[in-house]
Amino acid sequence: MATLNNKKVAILTEEGFEQVELTSPKDALQAAGATVHIISPKSGKIKAWDKTNWGIEVYVDKVLGDVSPDDYDALVLPGGVMNPDKLRQNKDAIAFVSAFLDESKPVAAICHGPQMLIETGMIGGRTLTSFPSLQTDLKNAGAHWVDQEVVVDNGLVTSRKPADLDAFNRKAIEEIAEGVHA
Repeated sequence: MATLNNKKVAILTEEGFEQVELTSPKDALQAAGATVHIISPKSGKIKAWDKTNWGIEVYVDKVLGDVSPDDYDALVLPGGVMNPDKLRQNKDAIAFVSAFLDESKPVAAICHGPQMLIETGMIGGRTLTSFPSLQTDLKNAGAHWVDQEVVVDNGLVTSRKPADLDAFNRKAIEEIAEGVHA
């Protein structure tokens, strides 16, 4: 597996993220050597959603307003229904995600996480996957949606659901190790 020493990865999230869709990528990225920061518009702790009920609380490492996309080599967008729905209404969060896409830095989004990609207006012509309920929204945004465990399109890594996390984590690490995709 690729090593991510000297790589900094942002996980952008809000309350209501799907617990395993944050904890699994974070653990995998750290095991590969990356420095990982949980970034949120809120400071302190934010609460996970764990399948059917509230889950753990995680500490926010950095507040969104205090960081720059220039500080990070890659971005991870966990899913959960509430998390991306809140973030997609936040202009600073949209600008943060847009900067990674604009600079062709690796972005990994799972489940409902690709909702944030729609808000950027930058996924036209890209091939990706997501939780099936988002396929019409992604197609309407100009993306080519496919039903696959993991899809990689020029540094953009997407997966459908928690069962895809092993493949998602592996491909995210590979893309981050490769760096910027021109």
